[in-house]
Amino acid sequence: MFWQFIGMLAALLTMFSFVPQIIKTAASRSARDVSIITLLQLGSGVSLWIIYGIYRRDVIIIAANVITLLSLLLLIGLYFRFKPEGASGNKGEQTRRKG
Repeated sequence: MFWQFIGMLAALLTMFSFVPQIIKTAASRSARDVSIITLLQLGSGVSLWIIYGIYRRDVIIIAANVITLLSLLLLIGLYFRFKPEGASGNKGEQTRRKG
């Protein structure tokens, strides 16, 4: 019972770990401090956890990681909606606009 509680607590903390960043990004309408590489890497890892949970038939692993992936997808959506200047990778275009 104790280890089940530890697992559920870990799942809850992980599931909602991106809520503060989602709120900050939405409120400031800026994704300047968000690393898309980190989000994509974490999203890949969480997706693999879902596959592992399905293999193990572990509802806690599956549910926690599906919710985590949904919050990550929301944050990735906010990133592209409020993308920082210069995040497109087309520096030549920005140079032409400025100069």
